[in-house]
Amino acid sequence: MSLNLKRKVVTVRPEGAITTKQNLPYYVGISQETAGAKGLSMHLTVIPPGGAPKAHYHKDFETAIYLLKGKVKTLYGEYLQESTVNEEGDFVYIPPGVPHKPINLSDTDTALAIVSRNDPNEHENVVLYEEK
Repeated sequence: MSLNLKRKVVTVRPEGAITTKQNLPYYVGISQETAGAKGLSMHLTVIPPGGAPKAHYHKDFETAIYLLKGKVKTLYGEYLQESTVNEEGDFVYIPPGVPHKPINLSDTDTALAIVSRNDPNEHENVVLYEEK
């Protein structure tokens, strides 16, 4: 991309959480709607103590996660038979189309993560995955 001296830097301060299709509280940060982003989105995801969203995947888009707080087990793959455990400070990459379901392993503490995708309208491309 070439130099652009006319565009403005955008700051987004979420006023409150929304509930996603996956049934998670989400603080909407950067997206096409909030900042005019063309190729990415970035949000704060909250997983309540003992909580887990509905299993899902992101159609055709990569996901990068930075775990700010907590310990989360992510079930993934066909029938969610594989898993990984991540803790605060870990970076996690989920390829496009991979079914996954994060689970907060604490019954007392909230897990917090910054989630980024190469999709400026990422909520429109979430597909729920039937658990078997």
